[in-house]
Amino acid sequence: MIRVDALWLAIEPLDMRAGTEAALARVVRVFGAARPHHAYLFANRRANRMKVLVHDGIGIWLSARRLHQGKFIWPKDSGTTLSLTHPQFDALVLGLPWQRIGEAGVICVL
Repeated sequence: MIRVDALWLAIEPLDMRAGTEAALARVVRVFGAARPHHAYLFANRRANRMKVLVHDGIGIWLSARRLHQGKFIWPKDSGTTLSLTHPQFDALVLGLPWQRIGEAGVICVL
């Protein structure tokens, strides 16, 4: 299992044709560095695909997720990056409104 201590979301879309090197270059440009045990999330322009780049302390892991219906709830114009909690990440990858996850891990407002 890959340990992830922090989750970071990039607001600007990423071309989903980007491979590991291009995604890593974007992480360094947007976040300043790829830190060990941090995950960096990117979506495409339509927000129906997501790529997650994780630095595990030794190497880089790149994974992708696609929604066949609907789209990921991706923020607009709230800066260039956001930090996510693990419950927010769990909701985001399912396409749920992750911004409304309360402290108890439940969706409090729809």
